[in-house]
Amino acid sequence: MSKGATNKPKVNKVVLAYSGGLDTSAIVPWLKENYDCEVVAFVADVGQGADELDGVEAKAKASGASECYVVDLQQELAEQVIYPSLTTGAVYEGQYLLGTALARPVIAKAQVEVARAVGADAVSHGCTGKGNDQVRFESAFAALAPDLKVIAPWREWSMRSRPDLLNYLAERDIPCSASATKIYSRDANLWHISHEGGELEDPWCAPTEQVWTWTRSPEQAPDKPEYLTLSFAAGKLTHINDSSFSPVDAILHLNEVASVHGIGRLDIVENRLVGMKSRGCYETPAGTVLMAALQGLESLVLDRTALNYRQSIAQEFALLLYDGRWFTPLREALLAAAAKLAEPLTGDVVVKLYKGQATVSQRRSPNSLYSNAFATFDEDEVYDQSHAEGFIRLYSLSSRIRALHQQSADHKPNGGSS
Repeated sequence: MSKGATNKPKVNKVVLAYSGGLDTSAIVPWLKENYDCEVVAFVADVGQGADELDGVEAKAKASGASECYVVDLQQELAEQVIYPSLTTGAVYEGQYLLGTALARPVIAKAQVEVARAVGADAVSHGCTGKGNDQVRFESAFAALAPDLKVIAPWREWSMRSRPDLLNYLAERDIPCSASATKIYSRDANLWHISHEGGELEDPWCAPTEQVWTWTRSPEQAPDKPEYLTLSFAAGKLTHINDSSFSPVDAILHLNEVASVHGIGRLDIVENRLVGMKSRGCYETPAGTVLMAALQGLESLVLDRTALNYRQSIAQEFALLLYDGRWFTPLREALLAAAAKLAEPLTGDVVVKLYKGQATVSQRRSPNSLYSNAFATFDEDEVYDQSHAEGFIRLYSLSSRIRALHQQSADHKPNGGSS
């Protein structure tokens, strides 16, 4: 079941990013057969849920792995990736909160650490040759462990479908709970869950309710809104309704509360890094609330030039995350700039959750640049409106000079020619 590629590197021990799903269950025996190597399974717990992790070690060993390491990465994901990235305001193509991309750096880093610990000379993943994740993982491997060989079975073997993989496992009497009739491909972590396949492969088909697994339909959400008060210190969430939460617990809590109101659903056709478009549905309840709250606080605290620069960081950082360039000097520079801009983001924001929408209704900060004394429509004694005339005259000076030149040219005989 291999393409029979020549010049295969000699591999003694490989650490496979293992999920327990159909693909990686088949990869374990395939690696042993095609590379004659020991396979160590590595499972990243990024908050995908107990259902996906229960029995995963036994499953990996039943597939032929010599060992299986399950590493809890939830705290690292929340504290070192999600929270810092939030301060950049990164949103891919104006909508996507980058749930899949955010988890990849911590997974790849931990996989390399396991490879070092067990003395492996190679790493492997189950990403297809069509997607973004192959780039994200392999770029991380290149930055963190350029000496390790990388094996990507989907780019080598001849298997192309779920029935192919199921038959491959059946021929080897390897148990697998997957079926040939699986409709959707899903990927979950602490931050979000993604859905692809099924009716979503046709952009003209609306997603049915069976697509969504975390959030309630906005039509079925409560008729009464719920209000959350989120408190921030230098851009970091500290309290929800006066209760303190760790980053992991805050995300879990907001996911639970916001999902009831149908918050965080997204149906998007996006541009993949590899050049093709893909259609996916994402659910990011906590992220939607947090992004709305931070933007509400920014509007109160940052001046126009600072906000414009933060927005430029957001666009650059979204591309960096999506394209798998986390382990680069650019990421360090952008996060440092975002952290500096976030220093005054201290205060409270009230977010209204209602029928699929998270909207800011109140905000306050000791660093607020909003002054009612200046902005009021009533009589005030701090702003002389006649001063605006000089400002406008200077602001529009280039337009005035251009118009005067044009008027002069229009009044010359024969259009100004001699």
